Amino acid sequence: MKENKLMLVDGMALLFRAYYATAVTGQFMFNSKGMPTNGVYGFVKHLISAIAGFQPSHVAVCWDMGSKTFRNDLYPHYKANRKEAPIELIPQFSLARDIVDAFDIPNIGLAGFEADDCIGTISRNAPDSTAVLILTGDKDILQLIDHRISVILLQKGYGNYTVHNRESLYEEKGIWPEQMVDLKAFMGDTSDNYPGVRGIGEKTAIKLLEQYDNVEGVLSNLEALPKGQRMKIKNDLEMLHLSRQLAAIKCDVPVECKIEHAVYNPDSDKILQKFAEIELKGLHRILPAEGMYA
Repeated sequence: MKENKLMLVDGMALLFRAYYATAVTGQFMFNSKGMPTNGVYGFVKHLISAIAGFQPSHVAVCWDMGSKTFRNDLYPHYKANRKEAPIELIPQFSLARDIVDAFDIPNIGLAGFEADDCIGTISRNAPDSTAVLILTGDKDILQLIDHRISVILLQKGYGNYTVHNRESLYEEKGIWPEQMVDLKAFMGDTSDNYPGVRGIGEKTAIKLLEQYDNVEGVLSNLEALPKGQRMKIKNDLEMLHLSRQLAAIKCDVPVECKIEHAVYNPDSDKILQKFAEIELKGLHRILPAEGMYA
């Protein structure tokens, strides 16, 4: 019996990456209705390329639903450095979800939470017999890796990926997936706009985690640390704990994706009709043959 393989897609990561790859040169690809389609076009290419490459039996796409989440309640400056989405991208959010619908792939999102939280919840709740592949460009998701959850990180271009499991992440970073949250707690995250412990960067944080395992282990051994490190941690103790909360992906969000609803068996005619409606030309050439994943 063929093993179930569930691919969870970070829709926001794919759409933003596709949009900015062409927006820098002004290639917005307007259709006859005046709708920009550059992000959606690239989104579909990323989605089809990944499905063709990894051949999942099941697929679901997760989305952010609004810019504010529970993390903004914890820390009002969370992601405050992010600019508003470009005006040409805004209408493409709903277009991308419409295309996912046309593939008969579930769209999943919940106001107040990020796509990562939905991905975390669904991956943790997937049946034990199901391998989970998470497709994203966001390294925050590496914390979810376990014996059956792998992460596919998008690289430049289409069909280029770095795939991480527990061992490959440890080999690259020197820490395990479950230590990624503690790493972010110490070093912070400039893209999400929280500081961690000021003066402690990635190299120092990794050394601390190699020696003491996690935040609790470091705090239990504060007096053994060099004075400079000890004082930095003591001075930013509150922010250390808050940064850890902000970095942790929630895996108990009230969303679900029943495995039987995510079976990947698309109807080519339905997809081609949607491509024609939005005027996405040329994508029919890379559409997999009907029934190849049935």
